[in-house]
Amino acid sequence: MNLTDKIALVTGGSSGIGRAIAEALIGAGAKVAITGRDQTKLENTAKAIRAHAIQADVSKEQDVERTYKEVLDTFGDLDILVNNAGLGVFKPLVEMDLASLERVLATNVTGAMLMGREAAKVFVARNAGNIVNIASTASLRGAAHGTAYMTSKFALRGMTECWRAELRKHNVRVMQINPSEVITAFAATAGFEQAAHPSKLQAEDIAHMVKAVLEMHDRGFTTELTIFATNPVD
Repeated sequence: MNLTDKIALVTGGSSGIGRAIAEALIGAGAKVAITGRDQTKLENTAKAIRAHAIQADVSKEQDVERTYKEVLDTFGDLDILVNNAGLGVFKPLVEMDLASLERVLATNVTGAMLMGREAAKVFVARNAGNIVNIASTASLRGAAHGTAYMTSKFALRGMTECWRAELRKHNVRVMQINPSEVITAFAATAGFEQAAHPSKLQAEDIAHMVKAVLEMHDRGFTTELTIFATNPVD
């Protein structure tokens, strides 16, 4: 797909991987709307990268419906959804509280479903479209303290496979990207320490691969792509 003048919607686009993806798509000629919950950060990012800002929480159905109305009113169409919004909580099972689990699932699973559902309505009607779900290597294996986050990414992987099975006949490509550790603000927000090092993945590495899978000719698509740092230093 040639990204020139294509219309993309990137959730969680205020910072980190989402911002890098939006910036990469804009650099390739796409018109991009980004969502985020923090109005100030969202508007600052949108101004810096020349994106269209939509303040929204993907876990809220009314926000999701309003997001699509604004995208379609502003741009007239939609070619790409990048489901990137996500959060993490990492605790031992014996310390896991219901509120934390529900908060992670609300954004990483329910939010992705709501965004995917509304995109699918557009894409099925136009008989074309692209959904890119930003998952994680956490969708492939479990680990200690991962009850909330890894469960959410396993669920996202399952949904991705279901959507792919449903939507291929409508010429909709559904793709999943699995980054390993990436240096962003995610770690601090999730409550764990992250040591930065130039050998570790950066947000722009993930953005590069999202752009690459989208630019493949529409007759084919990459179902799933896992990205590891070559030789990271802890």
